Amino acid sequence: MTTSVPSQHCDTLIRNAFLIDGSGTDPVVADVAVLDGRIVAIGSLDGWQADSLIDAAGKVLSPGFIDAHTHDDTNVIRMPEMFPKLSQGVTTVVVGNCGISAAPVTLKGDPPDPMNLLGQSSAFSYPTFSSYVAAIEAAQPSVNVAALIGHTALRSNHMNTLDRAATDAEIKGMRDQLIEALEHGALGLSTGLAYGNAINAPTEEVLALAEPLAEYGAMYATHLRSEFADILDAMDEAFRIGKHARVPVVISHLKCAGVENWGRSSEVLAALEQAGKHQHVGCDCYPYTASSSTLDLKQVTDTYDIQVTWSEPHPEQGGKLLAKIAEEWNVDMTEAARRLMPAGAVYHCMSDDDVNRILRHPSTVIGSDGLPNDPLPHPRLWGAFPRVLGYYSREQQLFSLAVAVSKMTGLSASRFGLSDRGLVKEGYWADLVLFDATTIRDAATFTDPMQPAHGIEAVWVNGVLSYRGEDKKATGQRAGRFLARNRIQADAAGAAAN
Repeated sequence: MTTSVPSQHCDTLIRNAFLIDGSGTDPVVADVAVLDGRIVAIGSLDGWQADSLIDAAGKVLSPGFIDAHTHDDTNVIRMPEMFPKLSQGVTTVVVGNCGISAAPVTLKGDPPDPMNLLGQSSAFSYPTFSSYVAAIEAAQPSVNVAALIGHTALRSNHMNTLDRAATDAEIKGMRDQLIEALEHGALGLSTGLAYGNAINAPTEEVLALAEPLAEYGAMYATHLRSEFADILDAMDEAFRIGKHARVPVVISHLKCAGVENWGRSSEVLAALEQAGKHQHVGCDCYPYTASSSTLDLKQVTDTYDIQVTWSEPHPEQGGKLLAKIAEEWNVDMTEAARRLMPAGAVYHCMSDDDVNRILRHPSTVIGSDGLPNDPLPHPRLWGAFPRVLGYYSREQQLFSLAVAVSKMTGLSASRFGLSDRGLVKEGYWADLVLFDATTIRDAATFTDPMQPAHGIEAVWVNGVLSYRGEDKKATGQRAGRFLARNRIQADAAGAAAN
């Protein structure tokens, strides 16, 4: 802690904050000084002067939240204000998850499912990763951007059909593009092996593709091949790929999906912990019992509600339950889904107990998995992070506020190799959120999802005040930047090994 030094000057001085620094340690009351985008002093700064002085008495100051799992790939360029994320305190998004990324991509027609979640074909104009980085820097979004490279995106670049395994020549072409991306700061490789355009990729294809990752200190993130009955086999496949490539593994949106799978979270987490004894593994999770993606015939069931969020051939059915649409059309649910496709859906497929257990686990970080291009998005797009702080920490007391913040900041930054981020610490970038711990909560609902959260007082990105909570508006000052990967150290990335 820095003691008061007379006549020091800074750009922003936040006084009397209830400081939760992102490390998981107990809060302290302190002042924080920001100069040229970085935190320059923390402590009792009575003698300091500032261009902007904020009295934070009674409010929590924490690092800006890191959304570890997003599909904001094209939106950070097309809609750089990024208001759904900024308004909930997110200052960094990790894009390129689930095997789908905006770059490197050269489309031969319409984007294949589920790449259509990222936008229409016109949104994909980055044939190299370096061109994507340049576009981010030119757009200067309101939040920082770090990026994974999608396996399905690479497949679509090099294969004339995606319903088979890649040839050796096609894998070499994919590897060359992955290496170019790693050389320009990509975090690593992601897969979405549950999806129709990747499910026919054998494990050996991913093993070969992942081999360059270790040389660049990169990582492997995966939407498992199954989140249903075969989840343990799918986890074993992920761990095998990470071990072969000698890199950390992050399991995306870890869940026990499907009624027949409810109650298996203890078993699933035990498998994660067992793997963590031998390699570096972790997971992310969103704080809801419903998932959201494209409408998938394999997931059509009458054991839980499925809400259609959009449909290209039948846009008038958006917002309705699939069962209701099937009833109106006098067909079964599978036939109704087939007629609606391509379409999106929210699947109410998880139990509270499983979500609570996974969220609470020390290796879990928070990701929204929000879909910003859905006309009726899952409320996680606007509310995931305040929901963790308000509902899960304050109301359910699932974990302390300091632990909740660390899951959204310090732990995420270390796992993804984001240097000088994720902590309120001298010398670190001033990505900061000021919030009211007594009132913070998500306002977005499944019927009215585009609602900014309550309780966010202010957000700074790289030292720039970007959001004011008093009027729930962005300031218009966009200070985000592309964050190149720092070499991911095994001791930092392997939370489950601790």
